[in-house]
Amino acid sequence: MEGICLVHLMITVLGLGLLAGSLCQVDDGSANETTAVYIVTLKQAPASHYYGKLRKNTNVFKHGVPRNPNQFHNRRDNSRSNWSSSSYVARVHDSLLRRVLRGEKYLKLYSYHYLINGFAVLVTPEQASKLSRRREVANVALDFSVRTATTHTPQFLGLPQGAWVKAGGYETAGEGIVIGFVDTGIDPTHPSFSDDISLKSYPVPSHFSGICEVTRDFPSGSCNRKLIGARHFAASAITRGIFNSSQDYASPFDGDGHGTHTASVAAGNHGIPVIVAGHCFGNASGMAPRAHISVYKALYKSFGGFAADVVAAIDQAAQDGVDVLSLSITPNRRPPGIATFFNPIDMALLSAVKAGLFTVQAAGNTGPSPKSMSSFSPWIFTVGAASHDRVYSNSIILGNNVTIHGVGLAPGTDEDTMLTLVSALHAVNNETTVTADMYVGECQDSSSFNQDFIEGNLLICSYSIRFVLGLSTIKQAVETAKNLSAAGVVFYMDPFVIGFQFNPIPMSVPGIIIPSPDDSKVLLQYYNSSLERNETTKQITKFGAVASILGGLKANYSNSAPKVMYYSARGPDPEDSFLDDADILKPNLVAPGNSIWAAWSSLGTDSVEFQGENFAMISGTSMAAPHIAGLAALIKQKFPSFSPSAIASALSSTASLYDNNGGPIMAQRAYANPDLNQSPATPFDMGSGFVNATAAIDPGLIFESNYDDYMSFLCGINGSSPVVLNYTGQNCLSYNSTINGTDLNLPSITIAKLYQSRTVRRSVTNIAGNETYKVGWSAPYGVTVKVVPARFSIASGERQVLSVFFDAIMNSSTASHGRIGLFGDQGHVLNIPLSVIVKVTYNTTTNS
Repeated sequence: MEGICLVHLMITVLGLGLLAGSLCQVDDGSANETTAVYIVTLKQAPASHYYGKLRKNTNVFKHGVPRNPNQFHNRRDNSRSNWSSSSYVARVHDSLLRRVLRGEKYLKLYSYHYLINGFAVLVTPEQASKLSRRREVANVALDFSVRTATTHTPQFLGLPQGAWVKAGGYETAGEGIVIGFVDTGIDPTHPSFSDDISLKSYPVPSHFSGICEVTRDFPSGSCNRKLIGARHFAASAITRGIFNSSQDYASPFDGDGHGTHTASVAAGNHGIPVIVAGHCFGNASGMAPRAHISVYKALYKSFGGFAADVVAAIDQAAQDGVDVLSLSITPNRRPPGIATFFNPIDMALLSAVKAGLFTVQAAGNTGPSPKSMSSFSPWIFTVGAASHDRVYSNSIILGNNVTIHGVGLAPGTDEDTMLTLVSALHAVNNETTVTADMYVGECQDSSSFNQDFIEGNLLICSYSIRFVLGLSTIKQAVETAKNLSAAGVVFYMDPFVIGFQFNPIPMSVPGIIIPSPDDSKVLLQYYNSSLERNETTKQITKFGAVASILGGLKANYSNSAPKVMYYSARGPDPEDSFLDDADILKPNLVAPGNSIWAAWSSLGTDSVEFQGENFAMISGTSMAAPHIAGLAALIKQKFPSFSPSAIASALSSTASLYDNNGGPIMAQRAYANPDLNQSPATPFDMGSGFVNATAAIDPGLIFESNYDDYMSFLCGINGSSPVVLNYTGQNCLSYNSTINGTDLNLPSITIAKLYQSRTVRRSVTNIAGNETYKVGWSAPYGVTVKVVPARFSIASGERQVLSVFFDAIMNSSTASHGRIGLFGDQGHVLNIPLSVIVKVTYNTTTNS
């Protein structure tokens, strides 16, 4: 049986310039056999395990910023390690595949060598089984899919008077720090990513050595001193035949909008005017406006993404030397196996801890149910979504003096004039009937209507489930209203659309959307009762209903905030597919994620209503995560030597527990009518609380954990030794002792099962001046707590161990929560959330 083996084939299908190890073909009659992408990990450790923080080890690797940041390099030209190192690893992978799959057909998509030593390969299940039996191979995992999970938020977070001041002002906030984004790409033409808005020098950080791809969609000159790196990863998607080059762009360009939005939230330039639908909504700024951006596109509009591509993106980001990595993505399913922590993405990010890379991940938009969390591991900083105090409200005043509240970023009508209301259903032309066109009430086609009825009046349109599905759009209805010279447009809610939550939607004409079906009934009852009809023919002779739209362009800042949004995923952290609880607090905290203004791709299609605009207002934990990525850059700027866990500690331990009115932060607990279904947030809703940017820059004390601590934790999971060996190549026997999640030195304590009593220790390090702390605490219900010492003095650079004693005083399986507070005499205040789920006061084990 003869075959042809093409080594190091460049995939050029759909314009993807990406090195794909080997393509071997043979006429073996198996062309129709089912293939899939598998991620194969080898036992030999990756580069980061040998060299630790390679970005600072100039004796091992030579670094250098490319002279031309737009110069295209193919994938072999790895900038973190030298070319020969990565090329050697790729040859080892190719050799293994040739030996194991001799004469068979396969396609290697990626060689990973920095964070994990392995490769992604398209093979049959039988071939995957062959690979798994090789002694060099540690693990074979089936690829899986992933999905994507601000003008005012800098002010709401206190940056202009707080963290930015400590960083030297917005002109220097984040300077020298590189934030990497694994997302849908970026629009390089957006002014949020320009490098010429300041005359101050803006050098590319010397520790960064990434490159920018150059393609037709991402031409030379797309990168600059702000946007300093851009690549795309789509090999896994291409092998599945689902990559659509016209929608997805085989380049770093963002055809979706999501990636442009998240990048600008974290690091967009300061003072960029937000103009949408011809209206100005202020000026936008990222959290770290002087930070640099490097983009690793691995998510796409038409299909989402796949783990093989995401791992390749993460591996490259770590090699390039990014300081902070923002992942506004979550898996489409809970990872199977012995524990949720054991999946290719999380394990690659565990290796990133050794490289000093701080990783932020969105919690997911699957709330508000318990255990809906989509980010699992303690080495990943998980962020939930909360509101902020800005709201855009709109109202319509009916002729019977009834006021109905709604939404819509639209101008109002003349305050002194009441305009006639005309339903689209009553304004069709002679060629159109409601019977023939059941969707005519959605106002999608101006040719269906008689302009004489509508001109100068307010057009009433139906908002049906078709709008939710994207089959009809507000934008098209507004165009219809404009074409018919309507004075404005009013949308009422179809009764079948129950509980749908609206972001404010831009409209270029006076308009309003009434999101409540009950309020919509009030509008329609008034409208119908005001119609005058011919008694014989029943035809309408006069439209008697009138109204005035107040408009929704002006923001209101009196809203009580923050509150945890209903869609934000909740803890407790599920340890496995059986939904056993982990001794890990998730989320870590919450940040602004609702109704966030930020940059939008000029060709972005993710939100039809913002298509063609430069900015968009969208919501989700995807918007919350980059807020934290930007704030982490400010912390890294002030404390360059901070480890990832130290940054996490600074953010978590200083988080706020109260809203802007001094009350407890609330959590929405239902999708329908969320503001009517809320209660005080617990740590399983908000983690440590709502991010406090100013305090996080000066935390006083920090809690630190390192790679070996996380390994001891993984080895402490029952039956995990072979899985740990498979993923990391390290034997759990090399760790003298193992720990569980409760014993990790985190700025929180979570106990899934408390049997009678337990002692937990935490170690804090003082990064400020000499200070004396008092310790206070409130115990979770059903538990007594004591902390020793209750008072301590600590010098700069010293460590202090706190012993926390828990005793169960009742039997309960209901989670309860408490808190430890550390109050320093120099003004530092830290809080440590306590969560105990199952409490047992006696030993239930009996001897036979």
